[in-house]
Amino acid sequence: MSDERFEVLVCGAGPAGIAAALAAASRGARVGLIDAQAGPGGAVWRHDVRFAAPRPAKRQLKALHGAARIRGLFQTQVVAARAGELLIETPESAARLRYDKLVIATGARELLLPFPGWTLPGVTGAGGLQALVKQSWPIKGARVVVAGSGPLLLASATTLRKHGAILLGIHEQASKQRVASFTAALTQWPSQALHAAALRLRLAGIPYRCGEFVERAEGDERLRSVVIRTAKGPRRLDCDYLATGYGLVPNVELAQLLGCRLAMNGKHPSVATDARLATSVTHVYAAGEVRGIGGARSAALEGEIAGLSAVGADDAAAALQARQQRARRFAALVAEQFALDPQIYGLAQPDTVICRCEDVRLDALADYLDARSAKLATRCGMGACQGRLCGAILAELRGFATLPAAAPIFPARLSTLETFR
Repeated sequence: MSDERFEVLVCGAGPAGIAAALAAASRGARVGLIDAQAGPGGAVWRHDVRFAAPRPAKRQLKALHGAARIRGLFQTQVVAARAGELLIETPESAARLRYDKLVIATGARELLLPFPGWTLPGVTGAGGLQALVKQSWPIKGARVVVAGSGPLLLASATTLRKHGAILLGIHEQASKQRVASFTAALTQWPSQALHAAALRLRLAGIPYRCGEFVERAEGDERLRSVVIRTAKGPRRLDCDYLATGYGLVPNVELAQLLGCRLAMNGKHPSVATDARLATSVTHVYAAGEVRGIGGARSAALEGEIAGLSAVGADDAAAALQARQQRARRFAALVAEQFALDPQIYGLAQPDTVICRCEDVRLDALADYLDARSAKLATRCGMGACQGRLCGAILAELRGFATLPAAAPIFPARLSTLETFR
């Protein structure tokens, strides 16, 4: 692959990135669209080998395929960055991509919180199992427990059921009162209310239990059962899979490398922007979950605003800001009503593994007051995921600040790094 230059380069091909690329291209810009996956869609619109994409995804993907001014660069990982230039790697080669304007739409990853048995084979993230199943992981006839918090549980459960899983129940840690309050407030967002109702209809007959969460997972060489903490005491369920997740964490590593100012969004950093979605770094914009978790609709709106702002169409971008702010208010409602029960933070035991890459247990971290000292002494966060998983866990459990990102953002070939000296 040879080096290239783009007027607008977009990192991430989920709802935000696709919308940004289309908006910039519609004003005549030559656009590059990068994503690590084999095709566009991101995590939320990931290609499903058996079922058609949802209507909003179909519409955007069709527009993207017909956009002559957009060059898609898929199976492409951003490894390093400096002003005006990204180092990227594909399975075959590496290259430097130069840009006049950059839109960061790198999305988010799942927040997993530890409990005894959470590293057993068969225990996955709710979104992680959804992604596996969409790509042909055999789930038909398997008994699955879905647990954690937030709307992602319903979306994941719907996919699992469509692919033939036997859903034993959805266990939402938020109380019945909080979930009822959230449902009542949905009248302010009719489209979200319809979407939620459609998900519940597809899950008819599946128990949806509030105020419950997984206390531990049990098994030998793989998961055999889970113990659910309920108001009436612990309850054991025999199962083949546990899909659990407690929300999402913004992927800010690329923004950090470029020096963009971050803002704390709860316990995790997100990229700070102005109303035009410009970051603190000139000619760099950010849109979607990287600015804080907001959902697909909010991400698509922000992508359009960022793409328009990047090409100087400020009036068109400003016309969308009221809708974007309304979408963000919905995201704030989700965060408020699905705030985590403090009991969840106390589930991990001294011998529970926190850093899976380096096999670091909770008791090995007891004497450290920040992520840096813990990393230096125990290697926590020094594995292949570079602290993405355990760093978020320690932010939740111990209040540790996220360590600054360093290149390479992801593991890369030495030959790739040589090209960026």
